[in-house]
Amino acid sequence: GRPHYCEHAAPRTRDAWDVGSALTMRAQVHVRAATLRASTARFLSGSSNPAAADCGGGVRRRFTAPAARPRRRSGGNHWQWQTTRARLDVAVRPETYREELDAKIERARAHFAASSSSSSSVGSTREVPLPETEVFESARSHFRMRAEFRVWHEGEKSFLAMFDSDDPKTPVEVPSFPMGSEKINELMPKLLAEIEASETLRKKLFQVNFLTTVKGEAMISMLYHRRLTEEWEAQAEAMRHRLGVSIVGRSRKQKVILGVDFVREELVVDGAPLQYKQLEGGFTQPNAGISVQMLRWAKNAAVYDDAAISAIDAGTNPSVTPERRDDDFLELYCGNGNFTVAMAPMFRRVLATEVSKVSVAAAKENLVANGVANVDVVRLSSEELTRALDEGKTFERLAGVDLSEFELKTVLVDPPRAGMGPEVTKFVSRFGRIVYISCNPQTLAEDVRALALTHEVRRFAVFDQFPYTPHLECGALLVAKDGSSGG
Repeated sequence: GRPHYCEHAAPRTRDAWDVGSALTMRAQVHVRAATLRASTARFLSGSSNPAAADCGGGVRRRFTAPAARPRRRSGGNHWQWQTTRARLDVAVRPETYREELDAKIERARAHFAASSSSSSSVGSTREVPLPETEVFESARSHFRMRAEFRVWHEGEKSFLAMFDSDDPKTPVEVPSFPMGSEKINELMPKLLAEIEASETLRKKLFQVNFLTTVKGEAMISMLYHRRLTEEWEAQAEAMRHRLGVSIVGRSRKQKVILGVDFVREELVVDGAPLQYKQLEGGFTQPNAGISVQMLRWAKNAAVYDDAAISAIDAGTNPSVTPERRDDDFLELYCGNGNFTVAMAPMFRRVLATEVSKVSVAAAKENLVANGVANVDVVRLSSEELTRALDEGKTFERLAGVDLSEFELKTVLVDPPRAGMGPEVTKFVSRFGRIVYISCNPQTLAEDVRALALTHEVRRFAVFDQFPYTPHLECGALLVAKDGSSGG
């Protein structure tokens, strides 16, 4: 692999480049992206004053192939040569894809190795034996179904931008986004043309978010530093029909929906089409192809301990549906029912928990849309569920659900980056089978070590949800050492 720079950067030779350094470098971009999302959320809730952010003028850079070019500073007509290296990287590199993925897999597995750190707690340094890695590769380009861009204005021109961590106040123009879906790339120039042709649509627009589906459905969110008027609504409605999308306009404490504020994604898992309503502003898996692989693997891991006899082949991906179990299934952190919809047909009954009201409502709607009738979704935290199961604690949110009727032997957890934590880890240790989906290999390793006395890792998988970045999703099947795996 080799580094990619903005237009005024001096390229390095291939021999000088180290993939591990590239991965570390690009990790910084995601910190900046998280900061931008947080500030946007605060703006929309009215809890901060983003008006101080300058989205007009300023220095900008354009993401292109490595080269050395002049850079113009605002407030003057002169050009200055600079060699600032930008860490923002939105290019795809099919020729080094597997090399970069192998480096990520090596880093992920290293978290399970023994460590001699004197600061570690007792037992945290022991090695966790892992089976051979099941690898699920991503498409090399056009794999992201959603994307967020800042909108920068310079004179009469506007452009979509991202930021790099070396120079976080300088926007980097992104004229195309090869990581994004073909629909996103189709819409990017069309939307910019619409914005530049209308001062009403352009005025104080500072961010646009794209959400697309495999079949080409699309929704665009447009975020403003001003109140949206009837004139804006009329022009945005006309634009919506020209683009063939839904539009959601947002400003402080204001939301205008033109069309609908969701898309309907269809994922084919083991030959069965699954329907998902994905809400504007809600969490969705960005890589649809990898999402399908994760769902297939989780279904498979609920039945088979050994990948070699699991009927899954990461190379050919045959559409083979695993056997159905005759016991019950618990899912923690169910979100909008992404895994629930796919896993429910595998079990007699399913209990799914989630703390967000919005997510619980979305999960229930997705279950109905897919004709799934054997699931109870309850708004409970893991701690509350523990008290209900162990102490008989009653909650109004459990009305109509008799926990004593469930024979729960398998649990699926898909926690946030911080991992499960000690309380949830202790709770899931009672289950014979734990299917663990993780967005952070480090906290996965920590949680697996905490379960080492009772469970062993029978399967370990990686899902390249975010190609060309340091991030890697993992899956682990933990089975109780006493053999009580529920079947």
